[in-house]
Amino acid sequence: MHCMKLLGQRLMARDFDLQVAELQVRVAVMNGFTALGIPVTEAVG
Repeated sequence: MHCMKLLGQRLMARDFDLQVAELQVRVAVMNGFTALGIPVTEAVG
């Protein structure tokens, strides 16, 4: 939840459907950054 708040303390949208979409975008951004931080492991040999 802390990372979610780093992307903004409040939801900007007022309509519920737009709030859901805004949260989905935030989660997609966080998942993208998480994917960048995961090392790629390859077997040697």
